Amino acid sequence: MGDTTARRLGRVTPLKIVDDPLDPRLRDYVGLRDSQLRKQFEQSEGVFIAEGEKIIRRALTARHRPRSFLVQERWLDSLSDVVNEHHDVPVIVGTAALLEQVSGFHVHRGALASFDRPPARTWDDVLAGNRIIVCQDLVDATNMGSILRVAAALGWDSVVVSQASADPLYRRAIKASMGTALRLPWRRMDDDLVDLERIRAAGFKLVAAALVADAVDLQDYQSTGRVALLVGTEGNGLSDDWIARADVCVRIPMAEGVDSLNVATAAAILGWALRDTAR
Repeated sequence: MGDTTARRLGRVTPLKIVDDPLDPRLRDYVGLRDSQLRKQFEQSEGVFIAEGEKIIRRALTARHRPRSFLVQERWLDSLSDVVNEHHDVPVIVGTAALLEQVSGFHVHRGALASFDRPPARTWDDVLAGNRIIVCQDLVDATNMGSILRVAAALGWDSVVVSQASADPLYRRAIKASMGTALRLPWRRMDDDLVDLERIRAAGFKLVAAALVADAVDLQDYQSTGRVALLVGTEGNGLSDDWIARADVCVRIPMAEGVDSLNVATAAAILGWALRDTAR
C-alpha cells in the first residue's frame, strides 16, 4: 500500500504504514480526549493537534509548522497537495480502528496533524487593537473555542485568558473555533489581577458582564474608546475581585425566570452590541 500510494501522490519521502498503537511515531496523538494529559504533554512538548482537513489547512495557512500527519489511506488523495508541499514531514498511515485506539475517539474526518506550538503572543501584540475579550477561568474547551470564533467573526482584535482557563490550542478548542484560534492574537495572563490593571493602563475600559445590582442594561450602555469585555466562568460568572476592578458592569436583559446564558452565547451578544464602541 505505502509504496504504491506514495508513487501515486508523487511523494519523495515514503509514507509510514503503522499497525501498532504503541509505535513511538504515534506519540503526539495518544489520548487526545484526556484534556489533563494533553495539557501537560502538549505544553511541555510544544505541540498542538489539528483535526480534519479544513483545520489542518487553516493551520498551514496561518504558517504553523507541521511535525507529522496521521491519516487513513482514503483521505490521502484529498490531502495530496498538502503532503507533497511538505515532503519533509512524516505522513503516518493507519486504519480507522488504529486512529481511534490511539486517539481515544472516532476520527470522523480521517485526518490529524501535529504542529509545533507557536510562542506566546506578547502583551504588545494583544493590546495593539481597540477591542479585547478577557475570559476568567473558562474550563470548557468548546466554550473557549466558541469565544475565539465569536471574537474573530465580530471583528474583535484579540482574546486574553486567565491563568486557570482552558487551553485555546487544545484540539477541541481549535475545532470549535473553526481554526480562528490559530490566527487570532491571544495570550494567557501571567497574574490575573495584575494583568487586568495592565489592560486598563493601556487605555482600555473594563466592561464586565455581570448580574449585579448596579449593572447597566446592554441596550442602555454607550461607550467610546478602547473596550475590554470581561466574561466569567461557566457556573458562577465573574468573581467578586474581577467585578470590583471593572469600570462598568453590563447585563443582557432576559425574560422573566431566566437569569443567565451560556458564556459563549452571552459573549456573542455582548460582542455584537459593543463591536462599534471603539471606532
